[in-house]
Amino acid sequence: MRISQAHADDTAGLARLLWLDTRGEVPEQPSVDAFAAELAQWWSAHRDSHLAFVARLLGPEIVGMAWVALVPRVPRPGATSRLSADIQSVFVMPEHRGTGIGSALVEAASEHAAHLGSLRVTVHSGRRAVPVYERLGFASSRRLLSRASDQEPPAH
Repeated sequence: MRISQAHADDTAGLARLLWLDTRGEVPEQPSVDAFAAELAQWWSAHRDSHLAFVARLLGPEIVGMAWVALVPRVPRPGATSRLSADIQSVFVMPEHRGTGIGSALVEAASEHAAHLGSLRVTVHSGRRAVPVYERLGFASSRRLLSRASDQEPPAH
């Protein structure tokens, strides 16, 4: 298994995994090719704040991904360069799950965020993946709260 930071030429593979991960969630989901074009445009505008890490086995095909969103925090006296990170959109092809690929991707993304100076790394997880994140050192926090928006996601 090879884990590396994704580049622009990985956009089609990333789009394919994102498309597979959300298949059936959107009633009129665009084709994977149409979504790849949308992702390329979005990622071009967000390259400084969103990094992707990919997993490959022997060939060039991407079998897993993890994104990390970097969020600058408001400066404080003595700490003018503060950064937080959020792990997002972790997905491993079903036939490769349970082999450590997802964990390796999350570790790579987290370590890269720490190397860039992130003070904390968060993740929003589905219930089934919580034990995996806990094994990787993530812990629940009573101080990290969230509030759902009452806005509907935009339709395609």
